Amino acid sequence: MRIASLLPSATEIVCALGLENDLVAVTHECDYPESVRGKPVLTRTVLSGASSSAEVDRHILELVHQGSSIYALDAPLLEALHPDLILTQELCEVCAVSYPIVERAARRLGSSPQLVSLEPESLEDVFANILFVGRLAGRPDAAQGVCDSLRRRVAAVVQRVAGRPRRSVVCLEWVDPPFNCGHWTPELVTLAGGDARLGVARQPAHPIDWRQVVDADPEVVVVMACGFSLDRSLHEVETAGGRFEALRAQTWVVDGNAFFNRPGPRLVDSVEIMAGILHPGAVDPPPRSAARRLQPVS
Repeated sequence: MRIASLLPSATEIVCALGLENDLVAVTHECDYPESVRGKPVLTRTVLSGASSSAEVDRHILELVHQGSSIYALDAPLLEALHPDLILTQELCEVCAVSYPIVERAARRLGSSPQLVSLEPESLEDVFANILFVGRLAGRPDAAQGVCDSLRRRVAAVVQRVAGRPRRSVVCLEWVDPPFNCGHWTPELVTLAGGDARLGVARQPAHPIDWRQVVDADPEVVVVMACGFSLDRSLHEVETAGGRFEALRAQTWVVDGNAFFNRPGPRLVDSVEIMAGILHPGAVDPPPRSAARRLQPVS
């Protein structure tokens, strides 16, 4: 089967199923496993990589208001690759090429590929997507094995944090303006032994006022900027300066792009990272490549 992935999370699912050789194309954001970087790339972003959080937010709002897409699709390349299966999404208009653009491009393909939209809103939905892609690609047993392994890891975390006091947490998916967390993230916090404040399960993240963060009085704040690497997120938090320093909370910055905001197999890594932040006595602390704690100002 020839598979084109228009989602980094879908790329990770395909590779977890042992189907990397069937993957004929990926997006410009697909970077895991490392070997997929050599695949043909179907998309590009119209956003500047050097923009600040505030500038990115303004640009996205302008594009959405104009009815324009944040991403461009290389439709001629898609046609030349003749995929049998195209994996995309409709969940978030700023996370991937818009579904109508993909649908129009797919209709023009003489090969009539199967177009599948993955719409996870919870960790269980992610497991269901793994099983679904496995069935479509003729690897149902492999998919079941992947899910079984992931569930065992989640259960191990839940067991380790059981009985420990739940620490209050505010997760921020953007820095300027601050966004709360949504969809699956509050569930990940709960599984890791935390009490997620301001987040709304199964709903999109949305802008909040910084006063809400202060009033929530969390013990821990975790910044997981969507689409930003750990280093980029650290820079954004440092730029924000006094707002975080004024909080009484521990402040952590994680690689949201690789983990928390990418609904594939590594959401389970995210549970483990969160548990290491909240309960270091029960779970190994997260690696520095995934999370950093900001040192309080003396």
